[in-house]
Amino acid sequence: MAERKLRIAATADIHYGKHSRGVFHDALAEISRSADVLLFCGDLTDYGLAEEAEELVADIRSAVRIPMLAVLGNHDFESGESELVCKVLDGAGVNVLNGEAAEIEGVGFAGVCGFGGGFGRRMLNAWGEPLIKKFVQEAIDQAVRLEQALAKLQTDRRVAVLHYSPIRATVQGEDPEIFAFLGSTRLEEPINRFRVTAVFHGHAHNGAAEGSTATNIPVYNVSAPVLQRAGKPYRIIEL
Repeated sequence: MAERKLRIAATADIHYGKHSRGVFHDALAEISRSADVLLFCGDLTDYGLAEEAEELVADIRSAVRIPMLAVLGNHDFESGESELVCKVLDGAGVNVLNGEAAEIEGVGFAGVCGFGGGFGRRMLNAWGEPLIKKFVQEAIDQAVRLEQALAKLQTDRRVAVLHYSPIRATVQGEDPEIFAFLGSTRLEEPINRFRVTAVFHGHAHNGAAEGSTATNIPVYNVSAPVLQRAGKPYRIIEL
């Protein structure tokens, strides 16, 4: 029997603030009617405050009736309330992944925030000052957590949910000076090795909407500012 196709809606960088209630409500309602699962690829809040997450949750509760998964983005860590943000989201049925895996209707999802460090031969390496080594170690740790999450999946179809990009192609359009802070090639290696079906990320507000890894795995930049240029602040992909 053929596997049932799953309609995956994804968005990122919606940056809910203290007075954002209602801003994304209609889009959430559209998603709930059109897709089977919703992915939030980080930067759900503007300053990483629990009260900002409450604004988003109010819209989620009134608009969304499908399963939801998320990863946090850099903005969600800003105020040191990331655990509270996760608790608020969990209370509305949003499963926040940080090195964990989940399965929905035969499709496996593995999620981490990711980190920077750059791409290819220009990738930052752990050499020199202790702060540089610490920065690189965080990128390595994030890639390891992604690897561990992917290893838990027993499904044929596997999706990686990230905030930072694993490839250079989807950050093209941003200023080259900040490429190193938009993603890391270290995230690409486990994606290729586990033959992931598709990757979703955000963070690159001015990047390209899609690209592919070295093994031709599709990568979708679902940052709302990028997608809004095409008309809607979310994207639906059928797997």
